[in-house]
This record gives sequence, C-alpha cells and structure tokens, in this order.
Amino acid sequence: MILFETTSEKPSIRRAIGPVVALAAVAVAAIGWLAWQEWSGFQASSGRDEGTVSGSRSPVTVIISGDTAGWIVPCGCTSNQSGGLPRRGTLVAERQSRGPVVVADAGGAPGGTSSYQRARFEAILDGELVMGMAAHNLGDPEIALGIDYLQKLTRNKHVAFISANLRDAENRPVFEPFRVVEAGGTRVALIGVVAARSGLHSGNLRITEPREAVLEALAALRGKFDWSIVLAYLPERGLRELAESLPEVDAVIGGPTGQSLAPERIGPTLLASATNKGKFVVRVSLRAKRDAGLPSAEVVELSKNFADDPAQSENVRTFRRELARRDFEAAESGFAPPLVQSAPADYRIAGTAACLACHGEEHQTWSSSNHSRAWATLAPEGAQADPFCQQCHTTGYGVAGGFQSLAKSTERVSVGCESCHGPSAAHAKKPERHTPLAAKEQCTKCHDHENSPEFEFASYWAQVEHGPAR
Repeated sequence: MILFETTSEKPSIRRAIGPVVALAAVAVAAIGWLAWQEWSGFQASSGRDEGTVSGSRSPVTVIISGDTAGWIVPCGCTSNQSGGLPRRGTLVAERQSRGPVVVADAGGAPGGTSSYQRARFEAILDGELVMGMAAHNLGDPEIALGIDYLQKLTRNKHVAFISANLRDAENRPVFEPFRVVEAGGTRVALIGVVAARSGLHSGNLRITEPREAVLEALAALRGKFDWSIVLAYLPERGLRELAESLPEVDAVIGGPTGQSLAPERIGPTLLASATNKGKFVVRVSLRAKRDAGLPSAEVVELSKNFADDPAQSENVRTFRRELARRDFEAAESGFAPPLVQSAPADYRIAGTAACLACHGEEHQTWSSSNHSRAWATLAPEGAQADPFCQQCHTTGYGVAGGFQSLAKSTERVSVGCESCHGPSAAHAKKPERHTPLAAKEQCTKCHDHENSPEFEFASYWAQVEHGPAR
C-alpha cells in the first residue's frame, strides 16, 4: 500500500503531526491528516513521523509520465499509434503485480485551455487517480488553465498537484512543493518545478528559479526520505542544466523535450524525460537500500503491445459519454480555424448536396470513397462526440455553415467536397467564381504523420481522382 506524507508548512498542521509517543501517535496522526484534508483538499494518508527509521524495505518502481498534451487515448486512425491512458494503466498494473510502484507525472497533461480541453484534462486526471497518482507536477499547460481552476480540482477531485517554485506575492508555494510517498517501506520524495519566468497573468504569482526551490524543499525534507526525484517541466537545455546543478538529488525526470531523453547519468544524478503526448514514460528502479547501488531507469514506449486496461478503457467511455451530453460546439473546442479577416460575406459552407447539380460524376466518385463514410467510422468507439475526431471527420468544422455540433450539424458529417475545396457558397451561386482553396494543399491537415503516417499524395489521389488535381 502506498502512503502519502503531507508536507504542509502551516504551523497548525506541523504541531498536529509533531513527534509523539506510544498510542497517542495514532490519534495525533489522524488529526493531522484531517487538518491537512480540510486545508488543501488533498486526499492523503499520513506518512511516518519525522525521524522514524525505516524497517524492512523493498525495491520500488517509479513510473513517470509527462507531456500528455490531452492524448487520453490514440485516435485510432492508424494501427501503430502509441500512448493513451489504457496502455499506461496496463503498464502500472503489470509492475504492481511484481512489487511496490509509485506513479507520478512531470506535467503538461492539458492540450489547451478551451472548455473542451478542460474536460479532457479532467478525464486524464480521473484516469491518473485510478492508477494511484502520487503527485502531478504543474507544467506550463496546467498553469495556463488558471490557479483558481487548479485549486478547485484539488478540492473536488483530490488531485495531488505539486510545484515548489510557483509562488504567491509573499513567496509562499501556491501548491504543495513536494510529496513523500512510502512504498514497500521505502520513502520517495517527489519535488515539482517548472521553468522560471516572471509576470503571470493572474495576480502577483511568479515562478522562481527551479534549483533554489528544489534546495529549499530538500532542506525541509531532511531525514524524511530515502530517495529523491525532481519532476521538472523544462525544455531539454534547462533540464540538463538543472540535473548538472543538483547532485543532491537522485533523479531529474521531465519534459517537454520534443523526443524522450534516454536515461543518462550527469554526475550522481539520473536524467531522463517522458514526452510526446505521453507516448513514452520513464520507469525508474530504486534499490531497497542506498548502498545497493544508484537508481536505474528506462524509457518505455506505450505501443500496441500493451493491452488496454479495463478500468482506463471505462474511463475513456465515461469521458465520451460526457462529451455526448455536453455536445461542445466547434467554438468551444479550440480546433476551429481562425476567421479569415478578408473573406467575403458569402465565405461559408454550402454542403455537399449543393455540388451535385453541376458535378454529378465527381459526386459519384466521392460517394464511393472513404471520405463519404468518414463519420461512420467513429461510431463503434463513440468517438463521434469528440471534437478532436470531429474536426477531420466532418465538413467545414467551425466554419460558417459548416459543422458546429452534433445537435446543430447533422448534414455536415463526413468529409465532403468543401473539406478540400473550401467554403463554396459563393461558387454554388455563381459557378464562374472559383472555389477558394487548392484542394491538393489541404490533404495533410488531416492526413498528417500522426493520423496517416503512410500518406503519399499520388497513391491517395488515385483513390479519389475526379478532375484535375489542383
């Protein structure tokens, strides 16, 4: 069982969990735990009292994700996509069957700040909680959602957000700077930091230098842990500089670094990163005793070789049912294209049916293509409610006259003529006015490397050829 040791520096709580003896220790620990729950909203169990010597210990596996960027599950457009909470859940469960496991996140889980992206972030947090997430470091994407929102999540969902260098006007941590997790008799300190910058948009918040914040946390933690890991949301250069400057810690694990960094040792400190939409996680192995050797680590790709964890799959289904209930409009998703400032008033979607009168032969070619059936492919998994999928499986997503939501746009589903040729209401009224877009240039907006890695224009065009390829 994993136990969390709270780390609040509030005087009342420190008094409540101060060292005591005999049976009184049990009651005082319980009071401290309840006080912390009331103050922070975290759902945690009290760890050992300061100064207690660990007894028998076991090796511990720490699984660290990062830079999930809203990727709750692969979209499924191609079979070789990696990542997703269902596969991460399987990895965690497999390791838990072998011994103690601590689960953490280095930050970067949200994919944006829109209403839809917030819902997706909350679904990711729900999945993390099912895995027993011990600490979720705040990265830039989390902070961009707003401190009030994040604090509400800590109260309502009991998410263990940490950040040692996100400070208020009095230089106090806004969230817990660290968590100490006990697993198999081994105490693991998790300290969170994000890249330093000044002048946040809300209030007098600021982000201090990561190294100084980590050193301050280590001073507060003295004697309370066996191994220390810094969860750092920093770019590669900053991540390396942090590891070089912190021989005091056992590991610095972070992101985003573009590509995952294979584990390496910088002096005594282990460095690695988990990044790229959470497709890769870092698995750190901690010895039962320090004199048995330094920690080791490996980067694990969550490929299709991992089966889907049932609990995480149910979490995805719950999320999609919620999406269907809320029916986010394109304007709420963050995916709608920006308005074209110079566009004429009739720059709007006319609908595929409007093309039929003059383009019967082309319409017949379209009707027999996969483009005409794109919407139907989403139904088996309930993905038709997900704006992430809607943007490439509908016509004119977020454009005037185009797909706006499930309730409003039943005639704009599947990939119609205007998905490639652009809003064509003006052309339908006056055929001598050309369609606004060069169709050939639109393909890779959806047939990108992620969703269509084998895309090559000539062979794909042969499947839908109708008139000149322009």
